[in-house]
Amino acid sequence: MTAPLHRDAPPPPVAPDGADLLRDTLRRHAAGVTVITFPGPVGFTATSFTSVSLRPALVSFCVGVEASSAPAARRADRFAVHVLGTANAGLASRFARSGVDRFAGVPWWAQADGLPVLDGVTAWLAARITLRQTVGDHLLVVGEVDSGATAAEATALVHHNGSFASAHPLA
Repeated sequence: MTAPLHRDAPPPPVAPDGADLLRDTLRRHAAGVTVITFPGPVGFTATSFTSVSLRPALVSFCVGVEASSAPAARRADRFAVHVLGTANAGLASRFARSGVDRFAGVPWWAQADGLPVLDGVTAWLAARITLRQTVGDHLLVVGEVDSGATAAEATALVHHNGSFASAHPLA
């Protein structure tokens, strides 16, 4: 006899607070690690980076409305996204820290408008901001890509279960 394809669901556990449930669920979701920068220089580590559209080439990220980088996200015309590999784990940790000069000792260069671009990353994109929208306790920022570069292949740096990890192909 074969097992049934469906079963009655167990009784639901006591419902957690929505924020706790979301936090617990997202800990189980591996996300690529990036550093977002603005002229200033200002920057922070983000796992909320994603593509929005290929034509036009749009990307987005979110930053907490109370985060130290939020004012820069509100006033900047452009931003850069730096895709990190495992060799950049220290960079990810540095830009995730509060109360420090995140750029101290970090090699970078500025585009003509002052947009900082970090050296030694897997890839980077610069984008002109086309949309800013407060969504809950975060600011959603969308930008149209206008420049960038990719470096040699690298093992992707991901954030999973509260720490940095590496993403390796299964095959």
